[in-house]
Amino acid sequence: MNLFQKLRTEGVFKWVSLNLSENLLKSSKTPLLGAGPFRTCQNPRFYGRNKRAQSERLESPVETLTVNCDNVSPISRKTRAQAQAALLEYLHSTRSLQFIDAENMSKNSPFFIKKILEKVKNKAEIGSSITRFLRYHPINEFEPFFESLGLKPSEFVSLLPRDLMFLSDDQVLLENYYVLCNYGIARNKIGKIYKEAPEVFRYDSGVLQLKLQAYIEMGLSQSAMIKAVASSPYLLIGDANREFVKMMERLKSVGIESSWMEKHLSEGNHYDWSQMLDLLSFFSKMGFNGEQLGELIRQHPGILLECSGNMAFSFVGLLLKLGLTLNEIYMFFLQFPPIEFGKFYRNFRHCYLFLIEIEMDIEEIGRIVHSHTVLLGSCALKRANSLLTNLSVGKKRLCSIIKDNPQELKKWVLGSKVGPLPNSGEDLKSQIQKTKFLSDLGYVENTKEFEKAFKLFRGNGMELQERFDFLVKYGLDRKVITETIKVAPHILNQSINVLEMKINYLIHSLGYPISSLVTFPSYLSYTSERVELRMSMYNWLKDQGVAEPNLALSTIIACGGDYFIDCYVNRHPKGAEIWQKLKQKIYSH
Repeated sequence: MNLFQKLRTEGVFKWVSLNLSENLLKSSKTPLLGAGPFRTCQNPRFYGRNKRAQSERLESPVETLTVNCDNVSPISRKTRAQAQAALLEYLHSTRSLQFIDAENMSKNSPFFIKKILEKVKNKAEIGSSITRFLRYHPINEFEPFFESLGLKPSEFVSLLPRDLMFLSDDQVLLENYYVLCNYGIARNKIGKIYKEAPEVFRYDSGVLQLKLQAYIEMGLSQSAMIKAVASSPYLLIGDANREFVKMMERLKSVGIESSWMEKHLSEGNHYDWSQMLDLLSFFSKMGFNGEQLGELIRQHPGILLECSGNMAFSFVGLLLKLGLTLNEIYMFFLQFPPIEFGKFYRNFRHCYLFLIEIEMDIEEIGRIVHSHTVLLGSCALKRANSLLTNLSVGKKRLCSIIKDNPQELKKWVLGSKVGPLPNSGEDLKSQIQKTKFLSDLGYVENTKEFEKAFKLFRGNGMELQERFDFLVKYGLDRKVITETIKVAPHILNQSINVLEMKINYLIHSLGYPISSLVTFPSYLSYTSERVELRMSMYNWLKDQGVAEPNLALSTIIACGGDYFIDCYVNRHPKGAEIWQKLKQKIYSH
């Protein structure tokens, strides 16, 4: 009795269970050719990803031809055809495999073919050379077999039997394999089933057929089950999956038959049946009756099937965040536009992030979403940076344009030509105000110093003047502030809220006078986290008696990070530990 015979499953289970997998494989709807217990795939699946299999090397008397997942190097059509013919002849005539199996293995195992070609020396006579090689070097037939089922070498190397080399030695595997083929599952999809649910291929005779038949008796069509099993192989393990069965019953209760599932299920997708049930329940609680819910899902299957309903949950959550009520969301879904849901959601989310990126107030975004939901889901907008550049406008003006007329978004979709907007009166007014502000500071127009200052001071003239006046409010002399910002113009490039926060921290938390800004104006350009971390560490070192009191603010804040650690933090044995704790605490706010 061989190893696989010892592993044969005892007993017959009538039902099936589901252990949801996280693997997502690409879908293929390739039909099968042939009749009876043997079928073959029309189009082979070729692989070419740079992943190397990491597995234990086992000693074996056979010629192991497993290869890594480097791209298959180009092979001429003639050479490939000769190699495939030689392998087919070996598998069918020498090893006595069914012709349809030998043909499928020889045509759909490009990595294995490549490896054989690397072994032969006489390149002029490929066919006879391979025949001669195979005569004296028996191969592990499971390698081309698994590859022909749609698995890459890196995926099946760990699945290779340890003590078998011939397929005919594992009749249990072959019997269950033929059951799946007979059922209509494409051979290049069976590899996924073997990878995710290998116990399926250890069932006793008749068990797998009973499991498949059990779902048919629940009212599911064979075509629907083919897609369900291909996407969720674990349906064939254990007892019937309750969530899957409940999902089918729930769909049937709202008028959706299994033929709808057959049409819209994708063999390459992963489905979370429990989450899909939750979505249907949520829509029912939102106000949908059975007829409305069935019609919505029929017209827009993506609501249920895109990411197993997770995309719909995300969309509803975003609408709630932006101020819509559940009743308003219910009314919106009742009149959902004729556009594929996945595309609608991606457009909507991109528009939302676009408005965030141009710094539109969240209240204004909510207002636009409330009144123009369909518009946002129908426009595939260009990227914000690209649009700002092409329109030659700033974020503030772009926000104003969209707030005045959200329909302008239609002009900025992907593929549209976008040119600079005409200079507005506001832009001219801002330039005049900025010129006046700089002149008041003492800059002379039409000089290099003026042009340099015009670029360094960001914002319009009114904003710059408001920030300047704000600093005066704290008691600093105008002449002092003027000289200060000439030295450090970036101070006025911050909003009033940020300036106020930094000055309050300087005065009330650190205990420094406002006059400290005269000697160290760059304080306002450092982040609050940097200032808090440096000063917290400095105060701790003072308490430990290893730092001089009353150090200048610039000495603590302005020095480089490595210098601060070497000259201050490392003065105390526990300095590095305290530094890391403070850093973690402050930067995690």
